[in-house]
Amino acid sequence: YLYIGSGDGGQGGDGANVAQDPSSLLGKILRIDVESGVAPYSIPPTNPFVHTAGARGEIWALGLRNPWQFSFDSTTGDLYIADVGENNYEEVDFQPASSPGGENYGWPIMEGKHCYATASCDEAGLTLPVVEYNHTQGCAIIGGQVYRGARFPSMQGIYFYADLCKGRVWGLKRGQNGWESNLLYDEPFQVTTIGDDEQGDLYLTDYSEGEIMK
Repeated sequence: YLYIGSGDGGQGGDGANVAQDPSSLLGKILRIDVESGVAPYSIPPTNPFVHTAGARGEIWALGLRNPWQFSFDSTTGDLYIADVGENNYEEVDFQPASSPGGENYGWPIMEGKHCYATASCDEAGLTLPVVEYNHTQGCAIIGGQVYRGARFPSMQGIYFYADLCKGRVWGLKRGQNGWESNLLYDEPFQVTTIGDDEQGDLYLTDYSEGEIMK
C-alpha cells in the first residue's frame, strides 16, 4: 500500500478544522492501493473509515498539521510521524505496526501535548505524541528514520529526528520506563530530511550548504 501525508491546507490554526473532518483528506495520513488494477487507485478494505458514513475511505489516521516526515521502522513496521507544530510545540507521533489505523493525533485540539486554542480541552479519544519540544529548541521538526544498520550496533532501534532551524539531531527510543529522547548533535545546519539506504545507514540533507551527509 501507498501511504501519503497531507497537511491541513495552511490556514492559521486550521480555522476550517479540516484535520478533524473525516470528509476531508487534509491533515491526515492516507492509505491507498495502487497495485489493484483499479485506476487511479483502490481503497484497502481494511482501512479504518471504509464503512463510516460521510468519511473518506482513504484516511488511515487524522489530526495532523504538517507531517514532515513519516517513516516505517524497517524491522518492526512501526510508524513514526514528525508533525510540525503551529506556534509553540513540535512533536513525534507513533503508531505500532499492530494498529488497525484510525488514530487521532489531536490537531487542532492539541498542539503537542497541550491544548491549542483554549486553557482546557477534551483529550478523549486522542493519541498524544510520544515526545515534544518547544520553540526555544527549534522551529520545525524534521523526521526521521529508525537506524537499522550494522556498523553501529548501539544505535539499533533508535529513531533519529532533527529541526530545520537549529540543526539539532535527537535520538528517540522506547525503553522499559517509556520513551526517552536525547539531544545527540547540535550544529548550524538546516536539515530538511533524513533518509536511509538498503544497508540501514542514515543520511541527512543540509539545505544551507546544499550537501548530503552520511
